[in-house]
Amino acid sequence: MTTRAGELAAATDWTAVAVVVASGIIAALQAGKGVIALPALRQEFGLGLETAGWILSVFALLGVIGGIPAGAAVARFGDRRLLALGVASLAAGSALGGLAGGFGLLLATRVVEGLGFLLVSVAGPALLQRIAGAGGRDLAFGIWGTYMPAGMAIALMLGVAMEGWRGLWFANAGLAAAFVLLLLLAVPRGPAQALSWRATGRDAARTATAAGPLLLAASFTLYNVMYFALAGFLPVLLADRMGVSAAVAGALSAVVVGANVLGNLAAGLLLGRGVARWALVATASAVMALTGVAVFALALPALPVFLLCVLFSGVAGLLPASVLGGASLAAPLPDLAPMVVGLVMQGSNLGQVIGPVAVGGAVDAAGWPAAAVPVAVAGALGVAIAAALRPVFRARG
Repeated sequence: MTTRAGELAAATDWTAVAVVVASGIIAALQAGKGVIALPALRQEFGLGLETAGWILSVFALLGVIGGIPAGAAVARFGDRRLLALGVASLAAGSALGGLAGGFGLLLATRVVEGLGFLLVSVAGPALLQRIAGAGGRDLAFGIWGTYMPAGMAIALMLGVAMEGWRGLWFANAGLAAAFVLLLLLAVPRGPAQALSWRATGRDAARTATAAGPLLLAASFTLYNVMYFALAGFLPVLLADRMGVSAAVAGALSAVVVGANVLGNLAAGLLLGRGVARWALVATASAVMALTGVAVFALALPALPVFLLCVLFSGVAGLLPASVLGGASLAAPLPDLAPMVVGLVMQGSNLGQVIGPVAVGGAVDAAGWPAAAVPVAVAGALGVAIAAALRPVFRARG
């Protein structure tokens, strides 16, 4: 006779989970390849730093305006279909980008990739909610939370190993195209969708005005304000504070990003052991604020600065899995979880836009210590929102 734990574990399709998470990593590769290729793109197309920055920021901009529509599309057309469409868009955009003869066309293909990234980031959690059993769901979301730092790190390594940015674009196109077929083979179909456009619009409006989803989105906004306040300037900060070369600063930054992967995995394990979801959100917000303020505001020796950055990134990883895994708990109705994820991704991308801008402006005005102010404010608000999420998670948990 099988145990209840065994039945729950068997209910999770871990092969499909692995394919979904790998699709997220492929999406993150498209964001990361822009970072590593930026110097070559500036040289080939004669771009200033502000203009070239659109290669990176177009993904976040699309996420800010498109999260809820993407969630509505997933609810209307199905998670598996939209995930496959998202990966196909990554493949098409990357292939066309590799052929681009001018910056305008390259930027247009980045919009195609950005739309694919948005669909993957919203459809992926929706799929996990469906294919992961109750006993494996928290761990599945913990693994999913690693897709962004893992993909960024892989992109940096691939970019160094390959010669020329076009080869990097074509390699990513081939990888994404292969994964479209793998997705269709490995991921089971979901139930047929029968929503009308009117019902879809009504559900989207209901999601966007409900307290629980708005709190989750605000939590992820503040998380990314803090995370990208530090991560966006990490190589520069480490080079400045530690007096190391750009290459060494880049390697140390990869270690810091890698710590975030471990934090996401730890969140999945802790949630599976019954640790309160809101408590992990509060812990991540508080530790990020304290360590971020220490890094920016205190005149510390090189080694403590680096270790604080690792701690900042590692504990920060507790939040994404906790928030995304709680989408169905905060949704007005369980079937609206994809739209909640879409709203959360809008908040996530808004934080990615606000964080570097706020810190960059503060540093330009008053030096590195001034960057502690937006981090401290975001952390305090993050803890308050975590406390407000406690009854939301309890009500449906």
